[in-house]
Amino acid sequence: MMIAPNQLALDCNNERDALATAPFLNTHALLSLPLPELHFGDRCLLRSVGFTLCRNVRTVRGLEHVGIDRDPFILAINHSTRLEALVLPALLMLLRGGRRVHFLADWNFRIIPGVGLLYSRSGAITVMRKSAKPRFLNLLKPLFSSPTSSAEQARQHLISGRSIGIFPEGTVNRDPNRLLRGRLGAARLSLETGIAVVPAGLRFPDMARGEVIPEASPMDISFGPPLEPSSAMTLPAWHAAIMTAISAVSGKSWNHQRLDPSRGGDVL
Repeated sequence: MMIAPNQLALDCNNERDALATAPFLNTHALLSLPLPELHFGDRCLLRSVGFTLCRNVRTVRGLEHVGIDRDPFILAINHSTRLEALVLPALLMLLRGGRRVHFLADWNFRIIPGVGLLYSRSGAITVMRKSAKPRFLNLLKPLFSSPTSSAEQARQHLISGRSIGIFPEGTVNRDPNRLLRGRLGAARLSLETGIAVVPAGLRFPDMARGEVIPEASPMDISFGPPLEPSSAMTLPAWHAAIMTAISAVSGKSWNHQRLDPSRGGDVL
């Protein structure tokens, strides 16, 4: 399924399905979008974020794979710019009537004025793995730590029926052609909980071949069919299957290197 910016309706069975038209790209539609899952203040905040951050989304495909009737799922997507960590949670909330997909996000972005508020209101799960730049900001790290690991928080969300979002590459990768090897957290959570992974891909159609991807580049987003985990599959093999699916929808190649299951641990 492909959704273009000027498309205002789909052949759908109910009003919730109509959210798959990506109306956030249209001012009137954005203001009138029903967001029953949110209180008034969060509705206003989300619409403002939609105006500000979602303008660069050109097309969206496969939204039927991330509807609220598909919860819970693990969304696994490539990571090419920092802005995606704000755009994707907002976009999915708009398209899902305000229901959140809880993305795992680095703690140091919570220091940035405004970003911390958006992370909090979107239900982001804070990941403490990385060091801040400049390093003296690490003095603030205890303010954002939790006695429960990010992996355990993600697991509890899934068990409770809430979907989560993960960037398996683990960091911004501006290479237009290749995915990073990726961390094992999404695959591990899927095998442990039995919950499907929805592979997703970001493409940047305005980029010349080989050009490094800059921030705020116009993007196309594709959500692939869910991948169901098998108890017979090993962790490295399941990770490889997920990354291969992300490669297919993102248009980036993935090199199936030898994977070490001990790496990644509970850190996502």
